[in-house]
Amino acid sequence: METKNYDYVTVEKKWQKKWFDAKIHIADKKKQKKFFIHFAYPGVSGYLHVGHMRGFTYCDIIARYKRMRGYDVLFPAGFHASG
Repeated sequence: METKNYDYVTVEKKWQKKWFDAKIHIADKKKQKKFFIHFAYPGVSGYLHVGHMRGFTYCDIIARYKRMRGYDVLFPAGFHASG
């Protein structure tokens, strides 16, 4: 059975264009309701484990819920634990 290679470049370009056209990267300063949530990044002295993803998932759910309720949500993505 032959498998088809996934054309990630085309898919990525498609979604980048959609996001750019929707201007999701631009904050709407006119909105009155603002919400900030941040996941406490993992410490540098330990190993990542499933519990880290669990905590991040909670924050992601709350951020998505607030967006659905009309809030202008800032939820920084990524971890930077070295200062």
